[in-house]
Amino acid sequence: MGIRIVQVDAFTLRPFAGNPAAVCVLRESASEQWMRDVAREMNLSETAFLVAREDGYNLRWFTPAVEVDLCGHATVASAHVLWQDGHLPEGRQARFHTRSGLLTADRRGDWIELDFPAKIAVAAEAPAELLPALGIGGAKFVGRNAFDYLVEVDSEETVRALSPDHTALRKVPVRGVIVTARSSRPEFDFVSRFFAPGVGVDEDPVTGSAHTALGPYWAGILGKSELTAFQASARGGVVKVRVRGDRVLLGGQAVTVMVGELLV
Repeated sequence: MGIRIVQVDAFTLRPFAGNPAAVCVLRESASEQWMRDVAREMNLSETAFLVAREDGYNLRWFTPAVEVDLCGHATVASAHVLWQDGHLPEGRQARFHTRSGLLTADRRGDWIELDFPAKIAVAAEAPAELLPALGIGGAKFVGRNAFDYLVEVDSEETVRALSPDHTALRKVPVRGVIVTARSSRPEFDFVSRFFAPGVGVDEDPVTGSAHTALGPYWAGILGKSELTAFQASARGGVVKVRVRGDRVLLGGQAVTVMVGELLV
């Protein structure tokens, strides 16, 4: 009997938008090499692997190249699959044990809300290659957290027009680079894009974990703790953000687009 694998578009309710993730709910732990092989075969920004335990699920995330410490969209996708496929009753909280500690997901109507640790970016000097690799001459702010650089630029138009040199960005010693600006549209507070060629993802379509930095950053600038964000990749996606002290609550929607069976 094969292993069910589900492909979900997260941070959207429209198929072929948002960020795709593959989800495998395993009957028992698998070898790390097998998980890496499956992630490389799926060739999505993240593949999630879950194994049930008494108080929730162990959850690991893999890009086609590496295992990562925190991933938002594949966690939204994982919770969606647990409820959709009957692993959990629809109203029960999903609890995930991860390399970033205990994470939870709750159903909020059509939305799934994740409870993640805040990853605040503090002001930092930009490496010499960073802004030239992004193709920009300057920035309003450059900061860094445990994972990424965060760069604020002058406008949404600048964010949307970026065409980075991914070979040069790959040399920057972080997981990825978040570029953001205040939104020019009233329905959103800010926009962003996320580039992570160093971990095998030139541009991530919608990055939940990046919003654990973006949420506190924009909450401080805009003076509000509840924000709505748009990640302006080609696929695009919406993230609702609530900043609660050292936690950031991320809201996203999800839709299943494909179900398959792994035969090996």
